[in-house]
This record gives sequence, structure tokens and C-alpha cells, in this order.
Amino acid sequence: MNGNNRVNIKIGASVSVVLKEDQGSSELTDGIVARILTNSPSHPHGIKVKLKDGQVGRVKKIHTN
Repeated sequence: MNGNNRVNIKIGASVSVVLKEDQGSSELTDGIVARILTNSPSHPHGIKVKLKDGQVGRVKKIHTN
């Protein structure tokens, strides 16, 4: 699943995000969603979330168990 639709992202979900400083390289960072920051139902670059470790990025992948 991709992270462009807010409805797909749940608190506690395992995701891969692109951090602001990694936007040029598209390097992904894995983490657990602590908070969903984007209010709109979708975003073309991914929904912005805060991870449990405090990092903020846009969701590129949602991992399923």
C-alpha cells in the first residue's frame, strides 16, 4: 500500500517514510506511526506523519504483517 491516502495509515502502523533531509536522495526510513500530521484525505507526495522516535516524514510504504 502506498502512503498517499490518509485512510490507509493508522497510529501504530509500521511504515517507510522519506524525511525532509532525504527528499533529494529518496532514502527511506522505517518506523512506527505515532501521529498523523496531514489533515487532508490525500497528498500526492505522501501523508506526513511523526514516528515514535520523533522523526517527521512523508509515508511512501505501509508495511503489512
